[in-house]
Amino acid sequence: MARAMFEYTKTVLKKVSFNVELFCKELEKAIKRLLPHEIEELKIWLAEFTANRPELYAYVAVVN
Repeated sequence: MARAMFEYTKTVLKKVSFNVELFCKELEKAIKRLLPHEIEELKIWLAEFTANRPELYAYVAVVN
């Protein structure tokens, strides 16, 4: 179940990446429901996903 939530979170974040506010809100929700080791995986995924999307760098404040 937990792994499914992690994959679902990535899908949602990809879909809302057109809007920084939505992206950050969904990220906040994800951090509340994911397990600690999944949050660490999410940080790695976010670094890769936002590498070419500087407008999404606001996520750093949410994750930290």
